[in-house]
Amino acid sequence: MSAPDPQPVHISSVPVQLQALEPLLHQVHAAVGDVPALLSIAKDVGQTAPMPGEGNTAKLWELLASVTAVDVAAGRVLEPHLDALAILSQSGVETDTVGAWGVFAAEGPGMKLEAKGTANGSFVLSGSKPWCSLAQYLDGALITAHLPDNGARAAFAVNLKNPGVTAETPAWTSRGLQEIPSGTVHFDNVPAIPVGGDDWYFKRSGFAWGGMGVAACWLGGAVAIARDFATALTKAAASGREPDQIALAALGDIDRTISGVIGYLAQTAERIDAGEAYAVEPDAEADPDDATHDNPSPWSDALRVRGTVAAAVERVQTLVTQNLGPGPLAFDEAYGKRMADLSLYIRQHHAMRDDAQLGALTLKGDRSW
Repeated sequence: MSAPDPQPVHISSVPVQLQALEPLLHQVHAAVGDVPALLSIAKDVGQTAPMPGEGNTAKLWELLASVTAVDVAAGRVLEPHLDALAILSQSGVETDTVGAWGVFAAEGPGMKLEAKGTANGSFVLSGSKPWCSLAQYLDGALITAHLPDNGARAAFAVNLKNPGVTAETPAWTSRGLQEIPSGTVHFDNVPAIPVGGDDWYFKRSGFAWGGMGVAACWLGGAVAIARDFATALTKAAASGREPDQIALAALGDIDRTISGVIGYLAQTAERIDAGEAYAVEPDAEADPDDATHDNPSPWSDALRVRGTVAAAVERVQTLVTQNLGPGPLAFDEAYGKRMADLSLYIRQHHAMRDDAQLGALTLKGDRSW
């Protein structure tokens, strides 16, 4: 049922620019399920990929969406590597670690990672960090850790091949993202390079931009599922079973939903590149709690984008599964994998809790209406 040839996802580029993505998408398609191969592709892509806020944000999101449309797990490999490179660029920090990177910022009950200063002014990390995707495969990671002196959190660059790093192999029972288990990593006096100051990681505008990059991946998964549906209807019609009004209405709903999301992403990318989606200035450490109509928080943009895309993904999944029924979920491997992968990936969105954050910012005046 799935489309045989990988196709780019259009957000704002002209056709010839999208065509330039096709060789990469064929590479990704050939590497599905092979994590080392996907990481090798990510490292190559990272050498030339656009960075958010530098004039080609929409093209970055097209890249992420297009790769995820080929395979959701492939997008899940590429996105954090590109995000890590962008964070290092935004901070101006250089490291000796080369290769594939991840970004680990999650917290978990009963776990704490601390950064302690040493006599020579450097830092070491000790403790545990949950939800560290692909840690056993990666060379380096940007990791948030607690500062015991003031309780703040800061970001650090770490070489994951250091002998003080131990990556657990989690009991990953999920049918989604099976090739990307996210386990706990333990650190024992591991040297770490500070990246930005206290809380810089969370307050920089790039934090919001990175969150929108994840949403671009979600969009790519939704586009792929919509294409699966259109392909199934076309094949059925070719066999003499024309789609009924319900199927056509579902396809129309899906088209309207995806088109609206794509237009919103294109508009937001333009605002970012025009310098209209910063906290105050590009390097300012503005507090989202201080956001107003005249001083918007970049995180409010991220919450709007992520919430809008997440709702679209769930709408598309619901319409397609209702219309296609259990058959492809049971017997079409690519379709079933895509559905399972995307269902787990989209849960990085915190649903009503994220809407509550956005509502609080909106109530303070951070809105355009």
